[in-house]
Amino acid sequence: MTRVCVAMFAMAVAALLATVPGTATAQKWYDKAVKKVEGRFTPAEAKPGQTVTFTLTVELNDGYHTYPTTQPDKLAASMTNLIKFPAAGTVVFVGDTLDPKDFATKEEPELGIKDLRYNTGTVVYTRKAVVSPKAAAGAATVKLTTFSLSVCDKTNCFPAKNVPVEAALKVLDGPPVAVEKAYADEVAKALGGK
Repeated sequence: MTRVCVAMFAMAVAALLATVPGTATAQKWYDKAVKKVEGRFTPAEAKPGQTVTFTLTVELNDGYHTYPTTQPDKLAASMTNLIKFPAAGTVVFVGDTLDPKDFATKEEPELGIKDLRYNTGTVVYTRKAVVSPKAAAGAATVKLTTFSLSVCDKTNCFPAKNVPVEAALKVLDGPPVAVEKAYADEVAKALGGK
């Protein structure tokens, strides 16, 4: 191959890689758009059987927006963030994920979407969890199975990025407390004899 052919081949490969999610280009939009992604339990210390709240906070820079985990308009179903929670372990996630309460809406007539929800600034998702009645006392770290974050600016939507999220929890010593009635069946089913 001549030097010209090698140079053209290298440029073509570089251009192709720039379009692949997870490459340096995908990282660039994330660094520009996202200030912080954080997981947290409230309270951060709890007894076995106690209900806690998991909060996933995404802080975006000005000019960027993201989405809820579900859209009311079926045509906007792909414009969401994906959160997958781990199987029962130190905690058992219960109930549904609650999307941010503060959202804006817009129409996307070219796509037939009449109600597209989106979020700017500080975006907060929450879900209840019960500390397993069988959890051992001590520090624990709970990691989300998946958090696939979709972000757009006013003209572009970027390839979704899988962002690792974890939250610390201290399981207090002592006998377990009774699981809240609202979650008792869900916890028993999730633990299934564990």
